[in-house]
Amino acid sequence: MVHGLKKTLAGFLSALILLPAPSFAQNAGNDLPDIGSPASSSLTIDDEYRIGLQVIRQLRDEGQIIEDPEATEYLNGLGSRIVAQASGDSAQRFSFFFVRDDSINAFALPGGFIGVNYGLVLATRNESQLAGVLAHEIAHVTQRHIARRIHSQGRQSIATMAAILASILVGAATGSSDAMMGGISMAEGASMQQQINFTRANESEADRVGMGFLAAAGFDPYGMPDFFETIGRRTSITAGSRDALPEILQSHPVAANRIAESRSRAALFKDVHPSAESVSYSLTRERLRVLSTPPEDNVRRYYAERREQQDQTPGEHYGEALSLEQGGNARASLDAFYALAHDYPQVPMLQSTLGQALMAAGETDEALATFRKALALSPRNIPLTMRYAEALLKADQAKSAHAVLLDLFNNVAPTPEQIRFTALAASSAGDSADAAYYMSEYHIATGNLPLSVSQLEMALAVPDITGVQRSRFQARLDEVREALFANRKKRKAPDEERPQSGRDGGQRRSAGLF
Repeated sequence: MVHGLKKTLAGFLSALILLPAPSFAQNAGNDLPDIGSPASSSLTIDDEYRIGLQVIRQLRDEGQIIEDPEATEYLNGLGSRIVAQASGDSAQRFSFFFVRDDSINAFALPGGFIGVNYGLVLATRNESQLAGVLAHEIAHVTQRHIARRIHSQGRQSIATMAAILASILVGAATGSSDAMMGGISMAEGASMQQQINFTRANESEADRVGMGFLAAAGFDPYGMPDFFETIGRRTSITAGSRDALPEILQSHPVAANRIAESRSRAALFKDVHPSAESVSYSLTRERLRVLSTPPEDNVRRYYAERREQQDQTPGEHYGEALSLEQGGNARASLDAFYALAHDYPQVPMLQSTLGQALMAAGETDEALATFRKALALSPRNIPLTMRYAEALLKADQAKSAHAVLLDLFNNVAPTPEQIRFTALAASSAGDSADAAYYMSEYHIATGNLPLSVSQLEMALAVPDITGVQRSRFQARLDEVREALFANRKKRKAPDEERPQSGRDGGQRRSAGLF
């Protein structure tokens, strides 16, 4: 984790002008007042997206993103519900993902990419607390805090600022006081203190604006201060450590006054009547617990102990069954999955997991029937469609799998993992030209245009492709080459016309809970 963090930090600012935004990205915005031109002149929304896309690519390459369709679907649905309260005329995009990290944190990257550590989800007690975290991070994005921070420092100091923050973050991640003190020494002086104060002001603004989003989306506004208290209690346990980050450098302090302010603000939303908590929240929390627990820790023992202490919640019932299926005993999990799918037929995650368990238990026909029935109720649901395609591939029905995924690709904005899997299905079906084309789209989605060009050239070189395929591949190749040419021209601009990036410059968590 630490090694990957260092690599990610190093590449953060160097990505500023390298990558175009994928054409299929979904847009969202906010109806808040325009913060003014100075921040936009320092860093445009497109610039922010290019940076964020590069960081996401690095995180994915390092295996730090949890690539689980069911969990990701839930998180993006929850985030979109809150983003809808911030929408307006802005071209801001949003994308949410889970991070393979057990610490309690979430962060907003440039470009609306919002990461949530699985450890944070396990620390929440209800859906409103998790929604409060997302609302806070969404507010960082809508308020353009990254661009405003860079503008406040001045373009010529970007690399210096990034190197300082990188040193602090690496020290915090490693628990090394030496690494920490190196960053602290660099940070001495009035300019760094001014930057810290600016960051704290951003946190206060994100609390205030995010609270409005949270309440408008129908969640309990007290979810935000309640979770601050959870963080505060955990922070107080480690505050006495000699390696703890000094208060003066804590850009996201969870002090008593912050909790009090957010609780007072929540009291203003007297007319808000929170909607009932979705069962998908507890299912996702337990799914993350099972998927992230190392085999040697025996997560089944955790659920057995919980069952002895109290009646199981639907989430715990699901988590225990999933632990059996993941542990190689799929047949033993079926009764629980049948019962849950019967009780909550409207939850695609349960139908998806039941289908997977049936496949693992060797019940191929019943598994395929389960997926087809579920997709009739939830057409083009991404996790269901991907799991159905997986089952079709295992059943030696590659052409059917390709057709199912192609329909999804053409009708729903695809995720990178979805595109990569579509390429795999096309290859298994013997369609090497389409497989290369989908891989080119995957490289566009993950920000690697040169590799996209190579894949498109491979697609065009496949013998006997149809005229329609040739036209489509060539048009996309021309588009990608044009984007590459435009980026090269931008990179050749005089240094004073663009931000300076240093050899060690970069930062990962530009805005977050801590």
